[in-house]
This record gives sequence, structure tokens and C-alpha cells, in this order.
Amino acid sequence: MIFKKTLYFVSFFTFAAGVAVADASKDSTLHTEKALQPVSISSNGRYFVVENDDKPFFWLGDTAWLLFRNLNQEEAEHYLQNRAEKGFNVVQVMGIHNLGDSKNAYDMAATEVDGDLSSLLQTPGNDPSIPGEYDYWDHVEFIVDLAQKKGLYVAIVPIWGSNIAAHNVTEEQAENYGKWIAERFLKYPNIIWLNGGDIDAAKALEVWQALASGIRSVDHQHLMTFHPRGRRMSSEWFHEETWLDFNMFQSGHRTYAQDDTELNFGEDNWRYVQHDWNLSPIKPTLDGEPSYEHIPEGLHDIHGPLWYADDVRRYAYWSVFAGAAGFTYGNNSIMQFYELSDERGAYGAAVDWKDELDAAGAWQMRFLKRLITSYPMLERRPAQELIVQNKTRDRYAYQIATRGEHYGLVYTFMGDEIEVQPEILPGDSLDAWWFNPRTGGKTIIGSFDNHKPNSFDPPGSPYEGNDWVLILQSSSETESNTE
Repeated sequence: MIFKKTLYFVSFFTFAAGVAVADASKDSTLHTEKALQPVSISSNGRYFVVENDDKPFFWLGDTAWLLFRNLNQEEAEHYLQNRAEKGFNVVQVMGIHNLGDSKNAYDMAATEVDGDLSSLLQTPGNDPSIPGEYDYWDHVEFIVDLAQKKGLYVAIVPIWGSNIAAHNVTEEQAENYGKWIAERFLKYPNIIWLNGGDIDAAKALEVWQALASGIRSVDHQHLMTFHPRGRRMSSEWFHEETWLDFNMFQSGHRTYAQDDTELNFGEDNWRYVQHDWNLSPIKPTLDGEPSYEHIPEGLHDIHGPLWYADDVRRYAYWSVFAGAAGFTYGNNSIMQFYELSDERGAYGAAVDWKDELDAAGAWQMRFLKRLITSYPMLERRPAQELIVQNKTRDRYAYQIATRGEHYGLVYTFMGDEIEVQPEILPGDSLDAWWFNPRTGGKTIIGSFDNHKPNSFDPPGSPYEGNDWVLILQSSSETESNTE
């Protein structure tokens, strides 16, 4: 039987119990007063929680690589406020971008590289509005503290991977620098360490280990992972290392046809999650760099087609429903903070970063976060057994399911019919809704017999980007939530 009947529509996602939602213009998770606690790992090893609170933490990151280098105080305030209001809770940033060219918004540049790198980027700037003693790392601290006040965590890459791949940093320098930067930011609860930086770790494995060792020798409270090269995973090199608290992979910016890697996962970023989910010891994993909104497919042909919001949503829902502990969004202009006054943006960026803050994909990420956190998150797991998978459903037609004890969620990117197996969820009957990832809207379908197989046909005709989530919940659980 196919269920397509619409009973009523609720705009901007509400809980199954019918709880009213917050104003859509401002995410309900925005904090400005309560002190943050360091993020830690859940007891089952799969997800994140807030330390001393045991509150589930869904990582919703934004890629802001050149935040420290390119934005002044006022601009940083504008950016962070926008991201906090949209429900983002992590921003990923480079500490040092390039040893030879790291001038920031206040003309604070590198002076020299000594044995521990601690003298890097401490030259006071030339801006008369900034005190003479205010240096590069003071500016970094200003932004980290500002982010904390807005409820945002800052995931810092201490030094971008290309510097180490070029053999410009020794093991001793890396370890000493790790100690220095860890000590400098130890007092901030909103720090997360991203070792690496778009790099194949095998090219300088001992240096990356030394950097991690230096950080961990000082800092035992902040989580740490490794940000790898495109179509690579931190688990390839470091999964069993005690300093690696969670895994991160970069599904990258290439299409299926452009994939020349050994894994050959193509755009199927859910496969990386599936790989890491089955490893021991158990650790959380997430896509730390999927295709950015408005960046060219494959990066380098700036006259070629771009990735858009629907592509971003597909990466997000595929990876999270596969079992990821969160997701990181990216935008071509924002990751480099491109301005129209710049001579040329990297990867063909042509829109000012301020105008891209409200890009469709950025708006839509909050809906995924609200959906996942509206149900018991820590019990959630992959659940392909919930659906009947037709062998022809590959690539964009791939459907993916996740579940908790009393609920199930199924994502279809194409808006194809979803066939549900009977009796996977408990109870005699199940209640069903359609959830729209583009708007956050939720539509009641009705109740159905859980002892029979059922099919659900999403609104509209199938096409790429007509994506929907089928929400299933044991009817008895719905009733208990409304009592």
C-alpha cells in the first residue's frame, strides 16, 4: 500500500509530540551567557556530549579556514553571530596558513621561525585602532573568546598540512609548537584540535605524531582528530592512536567520474562512515569537508558546473544517517572570506562572503540538526534493514535509514518511493510523517499496520534534489509523548 495522503502541514520542523518550534530566523540553540563546557565522547563511543552535562552534542560545523587571517574584529563578530543564529556550533579554522605568507587583517605577519615556532606571527600590526602590543595570537584569542560567548566551538588546525608536507617543520619543532599552542589555549573550553589540514599523513607521519604528542602532553581536556586529504580518512593512519578521539574524513569536491582513488567511493560519503563505524575501538566519525556550496566540481575548472544546496544536503543526510556524529558545511566564498575587492578568488569565487552567509545550503543545515536532536540521539544507529533496497538504487537514488528504539528515519535524495519492511520497529502500528529538508516543514501521513510491508510516495515527481525524509515512530510512543 502506498501512503501519500496529507492531513496537515507544519512549517519549520516540530517534534512528533507537537511541540511548537522557535522562531525560524534564530536557532533555539544560540547561547550568549551560559559558559560552554568542553565537548567529550558519549559512553557508547559513537557521538559527542557536553562534559558534565551528558547532553548530546550534534556537531554542525562551518568551514572558516581563513577566519583568523582575513577578518578583523568587527567582521569576525558579524560572521560568528550569523553562524550562531543559524544553529552552527563549530567553526573550523587554520591556526597558521602559510609559514611564508601569514599576514592577517591588521598586517601582523611572521617574523621568523625558531625552534618551537612560538615567535610566529607575533609582529604588532599597523592599524592605529589596535593597541601596539596586540599581535597575531592576541587576535586569535579575541576570536576564540568571542566564539565562546556566542556558543560556538573553534576547531583549530594548528598549522596547515602543506607546510609540513613541504618538510618545513621538523619533529622537534612540531612537538614544541604543539606544547606552546596547547598551553596558550588551554583555558578556553571551546577548543577542538584538528591535526593535519587537507593532507596525506603518510608524507610526514612522524611530524604529525609529534605535533599531536606535543598538544596532548599539555592538553587532556580538548578533543583531537586529523583533517585529511580529499577522499581520505583519519582512520587510515591514526585510528588506534590514543590522541585521536574521533575520526574525520574529507569526502571532497569531486564527482563520481572524477574519482581516481583506490577506495573509489565517489560521491558516496556514507561509505566512509560505514567504514569507520565498523572499526575497533569505537570512535565517532564525521565528514569534515564535503563539496562546498558554490565551488566548482573538482575544484580546478572554474568555468565548470558548481555544487549547490541540494548537493550539500545529500552529503549531509547521507553521512549522518549512516551514523556520523555530525556534519561540516562549507561555502566557497566563506571558507576563504573572499571580498569583491580581492584581485581573484580561489576556485573561481566571485560572490562576496558577506552575501553568501545566507546561502540556501547554510540556511538548510539547521533543519538536519533539529531533526536529529528531536529524537533520542545517543541510541541512534544505521538501519538499512528498515527499508527494501532495490538493486538499481545506486548513486543518487540510494536511500539510507537510521533508527532509535522507537523511531526510524529514511532519506531519499530523488524523492523516490520508499518501501518499508514490517516489524523492524516495535508495536502494532506506526505513525508516519514527511519531513522536507529544504524548508524544515513536516507533513503528517497517518498511521499504518506495522505487520505489513508498506510503501510511501513522497510529494512531487522524482528528480535530483526533491529530497525527503520519511519519519516513522511507534504509535504507542507518539501517544505517550502527547500525554
